[in-house]
Amino acid sequence: MESWKQFSFGLNDINTSDVTIRLRNTKGRPEVFHLHSSILKDKSKYFADTLSDPNCGDSIDIYCLDSNYEHHVDLLKRLYLPKDSLLESWNSVHSALGVLELATEFNCHEIIESCVQYLEAVPWEDKEEELILKVVPKLGPLAMPVLARVDPVDFSSTKNVFLSAIRFATSIVSPSAPFGDELKTSAQEQLEYMLGDDDEEIPLVIADEEVKSESTKGLMNISSSFEKELSCLLSETEYEVTEKKVMQSLSDLGWICNILSKMDLMKEFVDQWIDLSDRVIGVMEDKILKNGMWDLKLKIIELTGKVLDAVGYGNVIMPAVRRVELVKTWLPYIRKMKPVLDSIGDNESGFPYKMDDDLCQSIEGAIVALLSALPSNDQADILADWMSGEQEQVRYPDLSEAFEIWCYRTKSAKRRLVEGLDRLGKSKTTVSL
Repeated sequence: MESWKQFSFGLNDINTSDVTIRLRNTKGRPEVFHLHSSILKDKSKYFADTLSDPNCGDSIDIYCLDSNYEHHVDLLKRLYLPKDSLLESWNSVHSALGVLELATEFNCHEIIESCVQYLEAVPWEDKEEELILKVVPKLGPLAMPVLARVDPVDFSSTKNVFLSAIRFATSIVSPSAPFGDELKTSAQEQLEYMLGDDDEEIPLVIADEEVKSESTKGLMNISSSFEKELSCLLSETEYEVTEKKVMQSLSDLGWICNILSKMDLMKEFVDQWIDLSDRVIGVMEDKILKNGMWDLKLKIIELTGKVLDAVGYGNVIMPAVRRVELVKTWLPYIRKMKPVLDSIGDNESGFPYKMDDDLCQSIEGAIVALLSALPSNDQADILADWMSGEQEQVRYPDLSEAFEIWCYRTKSAKRRLVEGLDRLGKSKTTVSL
């Protein structure tokens, strides 16, 4: 990397030099350099033009900052390097970028070319990339190749990357060693990052039918894996291994729920979750799991809360029969689990699987909103079942608001019916007269 030294014999050779360059700075560093006009004219258009001026003489003053003094010195040294030795002379992004800025100012074409080749090829740290993005755009077209790796990509390229990532992230086949699930996790994280970015291509990508289709297939893969692993809990002898697989599958379901909600595909997730619900609850209520797997049970309630929220507040439009199915399936289970988790939490210090206040309020609000939008007879069935439950189950979720709404609407409906019958009766009387 220091091969320039063997060629630097010409710099500061007082016996043969015919030009003096003075680097003026504020810290009193050595600032006088002895160079050769033939080198300067050959390597720099700026120096060639300056030395051609009859008023220039044999001395050139260059004003520099303390922060770029060393870059000026590096530039002068590299004027004496053969072209084929320039590229290997660079040893840091910081140095090459600093010299590139000056080489552009002094129009040193060979040095610009070597700086660009070096910066374009080597890895950058985050702070270096920030500096490159700040400096290079100001340096003109010769420096633009440095930014090739951060240039915006076209729609086709973005779509291909997204498709590859969604296929990998939703694969139910574990990646081979040595990476394990790390690559899958990385793909999931990067998809979340892409969807959270303000890249103008992303809305076009997620609206693409092929992307939607692959995302839905991914949901099916993850759901199938979760259902399979969940069923194994009731039969597997290696319980800890199976439990780990179930939790991973559930984590994947939570991830794709977030992804699909950002892609306007939450309806697909809701449909799939409703279809899975009976089997999920059946396993959770099996006697084998009755007194355990609290972390799994809480995570399932949390995921169900997202579904209830999406449907209850109209973000996902479902037929009434599906909404009724959702409420009638999950309301009894949540009513049953809440006091169980609370009781364990009260008796065991540090029990981490209680439903926190935010979750409770979110689920309660979503169920009230969802219930109030159902046909009145379905509301009546659900409310009657709610009020006939044990006292601790009636306490949560509190559906008294939904009950009040139902009562008001029922009375209003009866009043409208009576008024309608009265009008009909009067009309018939008038006609008979």
